[in-house]
Amino acid sequence: MTSPFAYTIHTPASMKPGITYPVVFALHGIGYTEKDMISVIEELNEELIVIGVRGQRPYENGYAYYYLKGYGNPEREQFDESVGMLDRFIDYAANRYPIDRERMYLLGFSQGAILSLTLALRLGKKIKGVLAMNGYIPSFVKEEYPIQSTDHLSVFLSDGQDDPIFPPHIGEESYQYLKERVGSIRYQTYAAAHEISDANREDAVAWIRMEVTR
Repeated sequence: MTSPFAYTIHTPASMKPGITYPVVFALHGIGYTEKDMISVIEELNEELIVIGVRGQRPYENGYAYYYLKGYGNPEREQFDESVGMLDRFIDYAANRYPIDRERMYLLGFSQGAILSLTLALRLGKKIKGVLAMNGYIPSFVKEEYPIQSTDHLSVFLSDGQDDPIFPPHIGEESYQYLKERVGSIRYQTYAAAHEISDANREDAVAWIRMEVTR
């Protein structure tokens, strides 16, 4: 099986043969690269496997998983294609690397957050937790995608109080949708725009560290 995406992987230097490790699949925003997302949780490199997945489409100085007709309005065929490709990539990585299949997490910002939330709803028990920064759940995903059981899922939603693209009411809508459907959920708004603030990054690292040891 070949990878459907280019990617960057960090594994603990002290990995031991026969031992599996938690993994975080990191998905970037439009115009960014996988290395931007890996840097958000780089201090966890010796505790788990981190895989940054590069979008397959060029966009400005970076990449995208899909293009947009407008904010909140993705090219639907490209969106669906990327969801399927990411599902296959997760299987590819789990077969290739010493990954603990019971502790697989998704981390995403903006476009990456949208895809992370969509994948968590679609893949069910394959994903243990998702950390979505400045994103949302598309209405067509709620209405048309086959939503799997998510009562096991841990979720950390975050956004920026000054985000001009996805303002806090978007995060609140996602929180209201998920809070009765998942095992645990945290929702936090930061003093930031459409970006990952230092406080958000620190909380993300702490949340992942807590989750993988549960």
